[in-house]
Amino acid sequence: MVVLSYCYIVGTMSYLKLNDINVYKRAFHLSNYVWEIVMQCDQFTKRTLGQQFVNAVDAISANVAEGFGRYSKKDKIRFYRISMGSVMEALDWNEKAKTRRIINEDQYSKILQELKEFPREINHLIKFTNEKLAI
Repeated sequence: MVVLSYCYIVGTMSYLKLNDINVYKRAFHLSNYVWEIVMQCDQFTKRTLGQQFVNAVDAISANVAEGFGRYSKKDKIRFYRISMGSVMEALDWNEKAKTRRIINEDQYSKILQELKEFPREINHLIKFTNEKLAI
């Protein structure tokens, strides 16, 4: 996994790495979990629901990473908010996958549990960035 870092100036210099961001790590692992499920599906399911589901879940960690790599506070927060939209989209695809019997109840519950915790963590990341980042 790539390790990126940048400096928050808070009295003394301290460094935050992308892998220190819990929501990033969890979303990254969830995207690989969904990928493994979709790879077991037939071609029609992969091309339709599967691709959309994977894209939505992938976009959560990808947008957190992109925001992390941005220079200004405004740009960082914009990408963190975009990742929130991806969480909502992934919740929708999770429901559709369950309804269409593409995932079982255990898979559905595991994905749902993770997705339901991401908004709180993303909001915490936004608050942290607003409070701690000087630029």
